[in-house]
Parts: sequence; structure tokens; C-alpha cells
Amino acid sequence: MVIGREKILELVKRGKLIEDFSEDCLEGAGYDLRVGKIYRLKGGGFLGAEDRKMPDVEEIRFEEFFLKPEEYVLVETLEKVNMPKDLVAKVLPRSSLFRCGCSLVTALVDPGYVGVLIFGLRNLSEFEFRLEKKARVAQIVFEQVKGKTRSYEGRYQGGKVV
Repeated sequence: MVIGREKILELVKRGKLIEDFSEDCLEGAGYDLRVGKIYRLKGGGFLGAEDRKMPDVEEIRFEEFFLKPEEYVLVETLEKVNMPKDLVAKVLPRSSLFRCGCSLVTALVDPGYVGVLIFGLRNLSEFEFRLEKKARVAQIVFEQVKGKTRSYEGRYQGGKVV
């Protein structure tokens, strides 16, 4: 079951579900996430059966960022989430992004995860795309977890970029 506006607001007030929360970003069944930081990949990575090597990244200082055609960057949210054990979240692109020729690459936000969210942004068009700091680019939608689960204990806990 998707969590609605009223319940999201209650969870924010009671349990700090979303830090740096702005009621202007609260939608009917989700919350619009804003751009906090942008990172450029500085090399390749490796994902194996038992090992991985993440690429180095470089933070880009900006107030307005110009994403070139075919360019890919990592976006860190302004908001931090504090996921309770009984919720999971999906991050979806706002439709304005694909209308501008861009695609968002996201992942599931597990129960128990705490930190900022990181996702990929790629310009699929042949035109430059301008993005301001604090622009709303994604929507997080919360769903209830039924049955027994466990809290996230992965390497990205706390909002680690790579």
C-alpha cells in the first residue's frame, strides 16, 4: 500500500522520515526530492560475484549545472531519509525530466536505510540541459512492508556516494 500525503506528514513530524523537509515538495502520494550535490565519475568500476571496485568521483560545485548531451552524473539529494523498518521507498523521475530529454537511474530505498539518496542522471538528448541546485527532480514514494524484514546494513548506509 502506497503511503499518502497525510501519513507522510505524520511520519515526518513524529519520526523525522525526511530531514530538510519542505511542505511545498509534498505531493498526494509522495515527496519531491531536490538536488543537493552533483558528482562526476572519474573512472570505471567493477562489479563481480564477490568483490567490487567503485569509481572515484569528483564533486562539482554549482548553483546552475549544464549537463551536456549523453553526459552522466550522480545526483545527491538535499533531503536525508530515515527509513523505518516497516517502509520501503521507490524513487521515480519527475515527468519534467524526460520531457527535457533526461533519464534518472534509481534504486529501491530499503527499510532501515538512513542518509541522503544518490541516483544517476543522464542527458539522452542532443541538447544541453540546465539544472539548478535545489531543483525538484525525483519523487520518493513510500510503501508499507508486510511480514518480517531486516534493516539495511549495506555499504551505502549514511549516504555514502560510492
